[in-house]
Amino acid sequence: MEQARSAWLAANPEVEQIPGRDLFVIAKFLEPLQAKLVQGCMAASGIPAVLADEHLMQTDLLLAPALGGVRVLVPASYLLQARAVLDAFSRGEFELDEDADVGSP
Repeated sequence: MEQARSAWLAANPEVEQIPGRDLFVIAKFLEPLQAKLVQGCMAASGIPAVLADEHLMQTDLLLAPALGGVRVLVPASYLLQARAVLDAFSRGEFELDEDADVGSP
């Protein structure tokens, strides 16, 4: 598994490790809501994703481009799963139909 992860990281240089941590930046969003949606999709898929700089971006959205936006962080052991969730999110697989019942349980 470690060898597959190393090969995947070499093929995806945009994924960066947080220095001194076992966390990797898997995605960045200029809109905090988009990052929160992706984090929710990852949580629903069993991936412990966290957001970095979310509150800073909400304080002043004009800073978002300068600071790189909200970062979605995942542990190294979930990198491949997180990429699959991001790809599914991009394809619209997490979207609800217009007639979806989202009422209270």
